[in-house]
Amino acid sequence: MNGYFGVGDWLVIILYLGAMIALGVWFSRDQRNTRDYFLGGRDIPWWGIGASIVATETSALTIIGVPAIAFGAGGSLGFIQMIIGYVIARIILAVVLVPHYMKGEIFSPYQLLEQHLGRGARRLAGALFLFLEPLSAGVRVYVACIPIRLMLGEEVCSLGGLVDPILGAILLFVVLSLAYTYVGGMKAVVWTDAVQMVLFVGGGLYALLYIPTLIDGGWSTAISEATRAGKLEWLNLNFSLAPPFNLWMGIIGGTVMVLSSHGADQLIVQRVLACRNVAEGRKALVFSAVVIFPLFLIFLLVGVMLWVFYQHHSFQIPLPEGSPGIKSNDFVFPIFIVTEMPPVMKGFLIVAILSAAMSSISSAISALASVSTMDFLKPLLPHRDEAWFLRFSKHSTVFWSVALIFVAWLTREVTFVLNAAFSLRGLTSGALLGGLILALFGRSVGMRAAMAGMISSVVVMNLLYWPAKLPATSAWWQGTFGGEIFWPWFTLIGTGVTLGVAWAMKPRTVAQ
Repeated sequence: MNGYFGVGDWLVIILYLGAMIALGVWFSRDQRNTRDYFLGGRDIPWWGIGASIVATETSALTIIGVPAIAFGAGGSLGFIQMIIGYVIARIILAVVLVPHYMKGEIFSPYQLLEQHLGRGARRLAGALFLFLEPLSAGVRVYVACIPIRLMLGEEVCSLGGLVDPILGAILLFVVLSLAYTYVGGMKAVVWTDAVQMVLFVGGGLYALLYIPTLIDGGWSTAISEATRAGKLEWLNLNFSLAPPFNLWMGIIGGTVMVLSSHGADQLIVQRVLACRNVAEGRKALVFSAVVIFPLFLIFLLVGVMLWVFYQHHSFQIPLPEGSPGIKSNDFVFPIFIVTEMPPVMKGFLIVAILSAAMSSISSAISALASVSTMDFLKPLLPHRDEAWFLRFSKHSTVFWSVALIFVAWLTREVTFVLNAAFSLRGLTSGALLGGLILALFGRSVGMRAAMAGMISSVVVMNLLYWPAKLPATSAWWQGTFGGEIFWPWFTLIGTGVTLGVAWAMKPRTVAQ
């Protein structure tokens, strides 16, 4: 596809990548300790944190995959029902949880588990995060690199023929993300995230406004045709644990899912912890709530406009049959960008996708390094000075970058990873949220009961997920249970198991 790129497009891409690394170098000037490295010195303004939250949860897979949801056969705006829960959860967290995070010097939500339940609970929660986050993030890296490989071309992604193009794409984005994360720490991550959010929001808006200009009759014709085809329908009141998306899945499942991802998962919580005070932490979450709904609506509408466009135009590049973990419809938006967008603007749109990929990678690297350093190593080495831990923190980002590359490369052998990024995180999100709820509101159950509940949750969720996905057992699962449980319900089920088991064990564990 890179034969469609002009000098201006490549110049935009190269300038963007150079600017991200320059930001990392700029923000490395005042680093003296792990507080500066992992919390940005807690002097980052709330609006920067809010933009970083949005960028962190918006991966390249989102920018590519959300339009594909609306574009595909039977597709519509139904995914927007999930975003209702995303907004509700942020408001709850802003009111209830932010004050707990602003008490004292906290580097991760798992410190609250140690304060109220014991060190064992903190280590268990941290271990669950360190185990599942590389898998989830690695899946996102791999899936995003498939269309990016097609956009940048075999020569670029193979690094001049040195490696397999997919491995080259993985190396390219992880190493570039590591460059500014390693040097600049949390400040670099937040401010590059803020720039990246502006880029992909602006790119989505431009695409939404530009596509109808290519359709005879413009907006009015596009809207009329999409309405007749049911592409603008968004409400489904039928309750179901299986696809498609419905309102209850968004209000109940989506709310609980985001309570965990934004309240008990270090990936997002690290940003809230970097805020100056409770008021700013609340503003950051509310800002992300205000932005996230129109953001997803923009990219769903882009998918609808793409569907109308391709009803009257043929693909200049045939849709690929698909690769492991990604469907052919996920190539629609990238193909449109490189074949239909005007020169230079296609470079900006590619940069929008690259920025979403890099923001997710840098956030994962920083969060993993923070938990491994502050939740595990620092308590074991209390006599080491801050300079030593700062050096180790930077080395830790390199280690986790290598882990992401390894997982992303292994993921090419898996055939069912399109929703796996959400699903894999759902295997532990209920245990993390349940443990946090017990630490704050049910600490009388004791550490052992809480840990038993968290472990039970992980076991149950794995039993629910894998039999339905593995080819050898999926037929038996479908026949026995009548359908697949969709990932928006995973966190709710896992949280229920955690709380239920912990409560059931309470008399035995707290009795003296």
